Amino acid sequence: MNSRERVLSAYERKGYDRIPVKHEGTPEINRMLIDHFGLKNMNQLLKVLGDDFRYVEARYVGPELKKFDDGSFEGYWGERYAYVQFGSGKYMESVHKPYAGVSELAKLDRSHFPSADWFDYSTIRDQCKVLRKEYAVCYGGAGDFDFINSISRARGMEEVLMDMVDDNEVFNELFSARFNFYYEMHRRALEAADGLIDFVHIGEDLGNQLGPMISKDLFEKYFAPRYAQYMKMAHGHGARVMMHMCGTVDSFLPRLIEIGLDVQDVVQPTTPGMDIANLKQRFGNRLVFQGSLNVQGEIAFGSPTDVRREVRRRLDLFPTGGLFLGPSHAIQPGSPLENVLAIYDEAGSVAREIDESIMGLEDGGDDVNRVNLAKLF
Repeated sequence: MNSRERVLSAYERKGYDRIPVKHEGTPEINRMLIDHFGLKNMNQLLKVLGDDFRYVEARYVGPELKKFDDGSFEGYWGERYAYVQFGSGKYMESVHKPYAGVSELAKLDRSHFPSADWFDYSTIRDQCKVLRKEYAVCYGGAGDFDFINSISRARGMEEVLMDMVDDNEVFNELFSARFNFYYEMHRRALEAADGLIDFVHIGEDLGNQLGPMISKDLFEKYFAPRYAQYMKMAHGHGARVMMHMCGTVDSFLPRLIEIGLDVQDVVQPTTPGMDIANLKQRFGNRLVFQGSLNVQGEIAFGSPTDVRREVRRRLDLFPTGGLFLGPSHAIQPGSPLENVLAIYDEAGSVAREIDESIMGLEDGGDDVNRVNLAKLF
């Protein structure tokens, strides 16, 4: 099987030659792995690890995003980011929130609202045609839609959570603008791809470590109608919907399945209800899972034996499909190299030899710090 055949067969629960895998690591982890294998770039690393997914992108042609003297830089919505050091890693954090404290619609500055016109979709079909010869083709990312998390980057988390309770008109406008922006981007990309995109990738952090972020009533009011509209559109173009959801989100899964969710992405196993065996028992005949290896547990703090045991447990739980194996988020700085390697070795995906078919790949740029900027913007 090639990667695309493997992914689609596992998605349909028809078996596989090995379980499909999807790698996610911070820039520090990716650099550690690249150096370990003696590689040059992320494309080579994904090939060595056996990652079965590849992404197509619309080219950004919009206004230049500003950079500031203090090192911060602008996002799509006028918010600003800076790198902040946390231990051995750096993370982009919001340092300027342009919509914080704005309480009246008349005072909302819409001049920073982005447009789907800022992207060129003309090469997407050609990208798909090349990649789908071998890989499962994806479009989008964890930051697409992502209302709670990403609006908070421009307004503040506490304010956003209160906005939903208060039915705040400014938040409603920001919510609608964000939905319309990403809906139109995805629609144009899917239309340009003409049926060649296998998965669309979106996100919404509906949970925290121990429970849901919002009530089911708020989910039904704000999220369900818009996601139902989006998922219907995506399915109409032949794409399956994969949704990144951090935290404890099992209470939302029945409704998400009902409105069209196909794949739950990352699967953060911090409560008994989010354990992968529990999720499979409750939803495994209606939902495919992606991720689930705990970046806050065995990957960071366990031994290679612990990691292998968790991989093996998943292989036993999903012998014919229903799971794409990977971490529960980006693998974090400080995670031992041996533990990371154990994931892909036990899965049977890591290359046993690094030959010309890997080293000769077109690199598509050698920036190992490449991230999905949509998660930030």
